[in-house]
Amino acid sequence: MDGKLAIITDTHVTPASVHDSIVYLDRLDQQRERFGFEVGAVGLDAGYATSGIAKGLEDRAILGVTGYRNPTPPKPGMMRKSNFVYEPQTDGYRCPEGQLLAYATTDRNGYRHYASDPAICRTCPLLASCTSNAAAKRTITRHVWADARERTDAHRLTPWGKAIYKRRKETVERSFADAKQLHGHRYARFRRLTRVACQCLLAAAAQNIKKIAMAVTKGPKPAMA
Repeated sequence: MDGKLAIITDTHVTPASVHDSIVYLDRLDQQRERFGFEVGAVGLDAGYATSGIAKGLEDRAILGVTGYRNPTPPKPGMMRKSNFVYEPQTDGYRCPEGQLLAYATTDRNGYRHYASDPAICRTCPLLASCTSNAAAKRTITRHVWADARERTDAHRLTPWGKAIYKRRKETVERSFADAKQLHGHRYARFRRLTRVACQCLLAAAAQNIKKIAMAVTKGPKPAMA
């Protein structure tokens, strides 16, 4: 949506099994091409805090600000991934006891796997809280674009990042809340993507008519005495 007048410029429907983050970069590109937007920065909620989006924004020279996403909590009594420190110079993770988890392989989803040495882990005093693996081996994964994700996460803590994230809540989130509360966005009224897309387009048109009417009828601000 437009940040000045809150005019909705795009609405897109996906199957429930497709997460919003999957189509985000394609929709961003379409907006830039269709309207000639020169996007310098974007504010996104935590659902879009992925390595793929972070890398895509950097490739487009766009600064991204994403909300904080809580990592998946481990089983009670087990150590978190954050207890392990990544060392770029060795491309490995260092455990609390000082062992280096070396690079092992990269899976088809783009995650690099770092594995500990079971011979060392078997005598470690923290083994019970580190892994329940029968082979006494702890594995840590890191996406190949994790560096981009970390840089994007750091933007959230900067003064300009906080301002952009606040602006996002004041614009697109407010418009979406209006769509849910007043225009039937809480539920899909029809079956099939095409019909639901029509519902969303009609709701967006109704919202835009109200926004445009308010914009063209708003009188000039009184001069300061």
